[in-house]
Parts: sequence; structure tokens; C-alpha cells
Amino acid sequence: MHIPAYARATIRAALPIVPTSRQVGGLDCCLCDEPFGEDLAAIPLGPTPTSGLFGCRPCLTRLITRARRTRDAALAQDAERAQAESAAWLPVRERHLARLDSVRQAAEAVAGLARDGGTEALQVAWLLVSLESAHTWVPDAPEPPASVDREDSELRDEAFRLDLAMITAREAVAERLVYHLINEAQPAEPEMCEELECPEGCSGRHDSSHIDCGPDAVFEDLARHGITVEQPEPEPLSSLLGTLLGPAEAEEKRSPLPDIEEQFSVVLAHFGIDANDTDVLLSAAAVGLVADAWREGPLEVIHAADDGPSDGEIFAQSVDLYRRARAALAAARDDRPEALRAFVAVASNVDLPWAGGSRFTLRAVSGSVTEFVQHVDARVRSTTEVMREQGWRAALLRRAASAAFKAPAPLRNAGLAWRRRLGDGASGRAGPVGRTRGTVRPRGSGGRVAQSARPVGGGRPRLDVPPGPARLTRPPGPPVH
Repeated sequence: MHIPAYARATIRAALPIVPTSRQVGGLDCCLCDEPFGEDLAAIPLGPTPTSGLFGCRPCLTRLITRARRTRDAALAQDAERAQAESAAWLPVRERHLARLDSVRQAAEAVAGLARDGGTEALQVAWLLVSLESAHTWVPDAPEPPASVDREDSELRDEAFRLDLAMITAREAVAERLVYHLINEAQPAEPEMCEELECPEGCSGRHDSSHIDCGPDAVFEDLARHGITVEQPEPEPLSSLLGTLLGPAEAEEKRSPLPDIEEQFSVVLAHFGIDANDTDVLLSAAAVGLVADAWREGPLEVIHAADDGPSDGEIFAQSVDLYRRARAALAAARDDRPEALRAFVAVASNVDLPWAGGSRFTLRAVSGSVTEFVQHVDARVRSTTEVMREQGWRAALLRRAASAAFKAPAPLRNAGLAWRRRLGDGASGRAGPVGRTRGTVRPRGSGGRVAQSARPVGGGRPRLDVPPGPARLTRPPGPPVH
């Protein structure tokens, strides 16, 4: 006779505490104490088929039936209890999901207001404070009852989406407030209005929305506050883009020329550049670096393409790259040639929008981008090799001489402008690598993003870059004791 598992506890409870000798000997039923015979077979209850206690079929059938009814009643009660618990849990769950969703929508709205620039910075700050308060008041996820599935993926996913929205809102507000503080600390620059083509009534204050400080500025800034972070080992210039484009063909090494300083100094003097003036030489070398590495070569093909940049975009980008080249060359004097990586990272970046508020990127061009990136990498690498083999001044002389033949007009402008700056007592020292403005907005005139500066007249844009470091400067940090 088969005894189901759910009936074993019921049968075990009906067994006598002290069985008789006849029950132990298998002569009488241990449940009804009737003797076994031809009409009443003995069914072993264990522990083995030949030892232990024995019961009869009628008694076991009665106990199994009772156990089945008890089980079914318990299942019905469990089902009713589970239904009641589920009915009470669903409103709690829905209220929590609705709270998470409302705070998430608020976080997305705060992020949008922080980005669009139409809301005052102080109001954006208060929006973040109130958002953080709402996020703090969100209760912990409620515990579901035992009868409900505890692995609720919707609750977990909604909480994760809220965390992502909060991170996005905090990042947008932090960026807005950081640039607000920087822009408020900068003086008015009315001389920039003509270059940026500001509308009439511009106050002369131009807000920046993107500043590139280069890869190493954060380590230098932390060191000023007494915090030293070990910088990663510098990579070769060609490895910056090797994964995407493959190895660039190395530019043929130039053998050192005898009396290089004397020869190049004569060439530069012919163009009115004093090679003994380090500031002027640095400006001329920056013009040559932009002309050699960026302006000539594959850029002409990119410019001529249907989806290529306009004359104004090329002009604005050349102005920005000149400033970056000058800052990188100045930093290379103390930080070794690896400082030129900051210039390469911007000049050959295929995803970075060009300067002056342009939306153009190199990736948007249909062809010649690979050759362009390899060209920039090879020319800058050639400059670093000259620095290592012949010194920093020799590399500047070589690039300045190149500018004398390829970009004589901007070279003269650089020399004259630096003379004016020195005559006025202005400092010609270059700023930190890469600290230049990106998108610039005129303030106080109701205008939007200033358009890219355009050259006067038609035809190919000139490499007519204003000399000197970026106008956006940072106040010195506190002294470290």
C-alpha cells in the first residue's frame, strides 16, 4: 500500500506511545489493536519491512483521507491569505513606483534646465537642493510579504533609473555652476566682440561653456594644494591614434644641420622676427606648427569636400589651434616633448567640434580623415624628435623658419603684436597647456552662441592667428604651507 508523503505526519501522530508486545511482534494492528488474519493484512510502517510497527489497511486509508482533507483545507487557507496579502501589497508597490518615477522626472527636468542656460545659476542651485531633498525623502523599497515573489525586477529597475537621473542632474548642475563661477571671475573683453561678431549692445563679457585644460593640468593643480597623484607613463604620440587608424608612416628624419641657429636666425630676421626674443620665437614656432601639421596637406582635400568645413570654420579652428600649439610648445620646455600630446589630442580629434561654436567634426567628412590624422601625428612627432636630438630652441627655430615660408603674413603679425605687448609691459608667458575657450557666448545682448570668426574678403582663409596665450586665465591658487 502506498502511503503519500503528506499523510506520514498524521499517521505518526496516531501511533501509540507505548506499543504492546503483540503490536511490536506484528500480531495486532498498532492503530486499532485488531489481530491480523486472512481478512486483515499487516502493512509495515517501518523502520524495516520485517520490524517495527504494523497497521491495517482500513486504519491507514482513514488516516490518509484525513490528512488529504487537512492538506486541502490548509492550501485553501494559504491561497486566501496569499490573495489578501497580494491585494494589500499592490497599492504599496504602486505608490513606491510612482514616487520613484516622479522624482526621476524631476531630476531629468532639473538637468534640462541646467543645460539650456535660460535659468539663472542661483535658481539652478536651489533646484538641485530641492531635488536632493525630494530624493532623500524617498523611502526604502518596501518588503513584499512571503507569499509574493521577492525578486521584483520593476522595483529594482525603477530605482536604478532614478539613480542614473540623479547622477545626470548633479553633473549638469555642477558644470553649470562651475562655468558660472569662472565666467563671473573673468573681466570684460570688448576687444573680442569684433572677432566673435557679437550683436550690437554686447557688454563685452563673453561666457565660456567649455574649457579644455589638457591631460596633465589636474595633476599640477592638485600638487599646488599639496596632493601628489602619480601620473601615468606618457605614451608615444603615434599610439594615441594607433588603435583606430593603424601605425602612421614616420616622417623621414632630418639630419642635424650645422650652425642651425645662425641660419634660421638670418631667415627669421628677414621677416622681422627676432630669434633672440623667446616670446616672439615661441609665437612664430606655433604658427609654423599649425601650418605644417594641420593647415597644409590633407586638410585641403577635406576643405574642398561637399561636407567639409567652411572658410570661417577653418579660420576659427586655426586661431584656437595656434593658442594650443603655443601653450604646448611652452610647456615642452619644462615638461619635455611629451607636452605636445595636448596639441595632437585636439588637432586630430575626429569627434571634437571645432572652435568658435562650430558643429563641424572631422568624422562627418566622407574621406581623407585617416590621412589627415596620420599627417598631424607624423609632423608633431618630427618636432618632438628634433627637441630630443637638438634641443627645445632648435625645434622652435625649425618650425619658425617653416612658418616664414608657408605663412609669412601671420608670422609678421605675430612678431609685431608681440612687440606691442612687450612695449606695453604685458607678459608674454604662455598659459597652461590647453586652457583655451571652446564655445563662447556674448553676455548682456540677448544673443546666442557667437558664430565662428571669418576672414575679411573672399577666397582661401588665411592662417591669421592672434598671438599670445588664451585669454581665459585662472587666479593663482592658495599658497601651500
